[in-house]
Amino acid sequence: MGVGGRFWDLLKPYARTEGPDFLREKRVAVDLSFWIVQHDTGIRARRPFARSPHIRTTFFRTIALFSKMGAHPVFVVDGEPSPLKTQSRMERFFRCSGIELAELPKIEPGSPVKQRNQHFAKCISDCVELLELLGMPILRANGEAEALCAQLNYEGHVDACITADSDAFLFGAKCVIKCFRSNSSDPFECYNISDVEAGLGLRRKQLVAIALLVGNDHDLNGVPGFGVDTAVRFVQMFNEDEILDRLHEVGKGVIPVVAGSVSSAIHLDEPNVNDALTKARSPHCSQCGHPGSKKAHSTSSCEHCINNGFESCMVKPAGFKCECSSCEKNRKSKERRKYENWQIKVCKMIAAEDNFPNNEIIAIYLRNKNGSYDDSPSLRWDYPKVEHLVDFLTYNMQWEPSYIRQRLLPMLSTIYLREMASAQNRDMLLYDQYEFHSIQRVKIRYGHRYYLVKWKRATDSAGYVNYGTQREQTEFEPEALGATESTDLSDELDVPHILIDDGCWFLLTDENIELVKAAFPDKVDKYTQEKKLKGSPSKQRKANSRSGKSKTDAGDESPKSTHVQLSITEFYRSTKVTFQPKPAEEDPVQNSQNAGPVRERRKISAAGLNNTTSKSAKRRLTFG
Repeated sequence: MGVGGRFWDLLKPYARTEGPDFLREKRVAVDLSFWIVQHDTGIRARRPFARSPHIRTTFFRTIALFSKMGAHPVFVVDGEPSPLKTQSRMERFFRCSGIELAELPKIEPGSPVKQRNQHFAKCISDCVELLELLGMPILRANGEAEALCAQLNYEGHVDACITADSDAFLFGAKCVIKCFRSNSSDPFECYNISDVEAGLGLRRKQLVAIALLVGNDHDLNGVPGFGVDTAVRFVQMFNEDEILDRLHEVGKGVIPVVAGSVSSAIHLDEPNVNDALTKARSPHCSQCGHPGSKKAHSTSSCEHCINNGFESCMVKPAGFKCECSSCEKNRKSKERRKYENWQIKVCKMIAAEDNFPNNEIIAIYLRNKNGSYDDSPSLRWDYPKVEHLVDFLTYNMQWEPSYIRQRLLPMLSTIYLREMASAQNRDMLLYDQYEFHSIQRVKIRYGHRYYLVKWKRATDSAGYVNYGTQREQTEFEPEALGATESTDLSDELDVPHILIDDGCWFLLTDENIELVKAAFPDKVDKYTQEKKLKGSPSKQRKANSRSGKSKTDAGDESPKSTHVQLSITEFYRSTKVTFQPKPAEEDPVQNSQNAGPVRERRKISAAGLNNTTSKSAKRRLTFG
């Protein structure tokens, strides 16, 4: 929740829209508890009987955040909540249940704090175990997770926070990402405290004062009658250094000194505080509205009317306002009295609250010790424990091992490219099986450009079948071309696709262009040169002439036009192999020579890949 009273609506005009590349190579702190609650609810709304949605969401979103967006996530887990937070949580539960708040039990000081329910604690434990196997750093907060996320951001350990709790700004956050979805083409909302300060003129302590007035996670009620607009108007009267002291004065029943308003501090019990400010207005003519009475203008004409060409007082038009110094002063006096009356009214509302402001809540928001580390947190990203992950997800999600390895490959390829770019790679092979082969093409996904990279199996394995070079179009082809996109709520990524070309197995993955350039600059240069040659027909002809190719080659000869409109089947060759009828007479010697290859091809077709093979079987062939 965070700050009440539609606080996000107040900040909405200062939000920026950022795309996936905004987080590339940046450290980002993730509020794990809110992440689980928010998306667990969304998945269960669509899939009531989904198995462990918290594990599924955490798995796919972590891989998306790490590989697709190129970020370095740091996950923060809630610690023990304060007694005030526990009391507010209990009050919120009673409200949702329709129970009268008069029956709400009070938590005595020093009593043990009630933890979250066991089901949610189990979800957190499962996600923490999963993240540890993925190699992600995990920190435990002393209190609320968003408080530690904000502290890490304030101290410069991370560049942004992912949380929907608006009180992250009160804890010192500088950059907050509210809504995060990795499978959406829409940009996400990013809030910078510098934009908020420039737009509203409010800093951290002033935001704390607003939270005290409108309500927060530690006090749901705040001051009755205060909305966000009223609170902002009141807080803007004071600067950051004095706002909390002025709230204490108002809580004691004293109206603080405000520049341009009351000349000195006035106690709320003093009567007729505006009597000294009331002054009589000079007389004005009821006919023309100018200074002077109507009787005086009958004896001597009004100088304002004479200057406008009238011998006697003219009739004042509708909506007439006198611009003389006396009227202007009187209007300002009325506005000042109206403003001062409003100020006295809101001060009375604040003074009516007991123990306001609560110093304990102020201390929670302003303390800078929300984690268990001393100087610097331990932020280290380890290599994923693939085999342990397979065991964990197979047991909890009932997924096939090949499916798990396939989904992990984008994360492993990102780590591999980062190591190659920084010259810290331990092995020249990805996943000890695949080597970087080439760049197939540039792929556009969600409005962003990626390289579609081909990874080749380094060595042939006995469990893989070597297919012929004449490859038929199977159900792999649309996946290899990136024609399918996942729109699942779990933010499942585009998985690596299988490509069989010239008897070799390839995997196709989407990789960041800049990361590929840094890791394999020679491959990128080669792809760029080939693309330039393909784009220029003259250069293509020159390249073919250098390689000894010409249009008269038998293999490249194209059929001549007969000026006859052909049927559609002549333009699109069937994917099925058409067998010709057996000639009446055949050479027995030739039949005996071809018998061996035919039998061998039948064995390959029976044991290997065909159109009826299921996707899971194909995946097991590639990912073990």
